[in-house]
Amino acid sequence: ETGYAPGFTVLNGNGDPVKNARLEIWQANAAGRYSHGADTNTAPLDPNFQGFAIITTDTMGRYRFKTVKPGAYPVSPTWKRPAHIHVDVYGKTDRLVSQMFFPGEELNEKDSIFLGLGSEKAAALASVVPATADIEKGAVLLNWDIVLNKG
Repeated sequence: ETGYAPGFTVLNGNGDPVKNARLEIWQANAAGRYSHGADTNTAPLDPNFQGFAIITTDTMGRYRFKTVKPGAYPVSPTWKRPAHIHVDVYGKTDRLVSQMFFPGEELNEKDSIFLGLGSEKAAALASVVPATADIEKGAVLLNWDIVLNKG
């Protein structure tokens, strides 16, 4: 699937937007392979997909990016990671390293990292929201708010 356009808002613990937060984003390609020399997955690399971006939130703590849905990939013979996107968020005071998971993925409930979140699992799941007029036909728009304690 292509055309995923996550929408994010970075907020502090009071619900105020965190402007100019820096986000480093990385993910596997649609085949489940990272564009990184340490990735031992034999899935094909996509020469048109770098899998990494650095972006900054606007004055309302918002940002958006367009990407492909990352493929699941094997970690071991008994563990396959579900589709997810990594984020490293730098606010004014706080830093958060996390993963955004896609809703409805069967592998979510088999993933030790997702399951390890316990009661926080819901906070790691993006939600599908209605596509806006600027989203290409067939694309899916996701939303996932990130809360930094102090911002």
